[in-house]
Amino acid sequence: MDILSMQNVSLSFGSTRALDGLSFAVKEGEIFGFLGPSGAGKTTTIKLLTRQLRPGAGEIAVFGAPIARLDSAAYEQIGILSDNSGVYERMSVYENMKLFADLRGLPASRIGEVLEKVGLADADKRVAKKLSKGMRQRLILAMAVLHRPRLLFLDEPTAALDPATTAAIHRLLREMNDGGTTIFLTTHNMEEADRLCARVAFLNEGRIAETGVPAQLKLKYAKDRVRVLLEDGEALECARNPEAIGALLADLSGRGIASVHSEEPDLEEIFLQVTGRNLV
Repeated sequence: MDILSMQNVSLSFGSTRALDGLSFAVKEGEIFGFLGPSGAGKTTTIKLLTRQLRPGAGEIAVFGAPIARLDSAAYEQIGILSDNSGVYERMSVYENMKLFADLRGLPASRIGEVLEKVGLADADKRVAKKLSKGMRQRLILAMAVLHRPRLLFLDEPTAALDPATTAAIHRLLREMNDGGTTIFLTTHNMEEADRLCARVAFLNEGRIAETGVPAQLKLKYAKDRVRVLLEDGEALECARNPEAIGALLADLSGRGIASVHSEEPDLEEIFLQVTGRNLV
């Protein structure tokens, strides 16, 4: 079942075309990576999917219904992390969380559990306006996941975070996904997408340039070369076809072969192949 979809969605800001016939669908229960460089339209897409913007054309559905028909009960099942997520600057980390928990009718015990998982348990008394950018990002994420949403939108969730905190956030997201939460993740960090996402889509100039399972995309766009690593450390290459591989292996008869494999590109290299653009 598709938990959300866009069909031929377009949106312009003045003379600038932000999205141009955008179409894709996300299956319930998956982590879906929406990938592209800054300015590609990733944040705009999230704003459309959460009714912060209206499309100029096209159809958007969430939970199997046109987005315009979603009621408050449906929105209670959604969590959002974005730059404009509301944080009360004069309130502490805990007070922000408590206010959100009270609005959702959640027990206070849930607050400590989530703060521990995002690495803010020791900063619960700190006033929000004194948080670093990374700590603020973690607070917004904690607020977004507090109510265990069915659908979670994350806009660059680990930007400005250190590697240890990023790893902790990844563990939390996998745990939530294992519990049934569908995650729509925008990022320009292809390594993060490769680690987390069941499927990814490449966004370029307001359109989907490619979509698929990361492992399958790597095979599809694999380099036309095979690398042979010998036991003595020497590495040799040949064309990726049966004749060339057979000839090379025959030449190496009697020498110890450690491995034979095709060189797979990473997602960043695939994005460059597909779009002709770098991510920065």
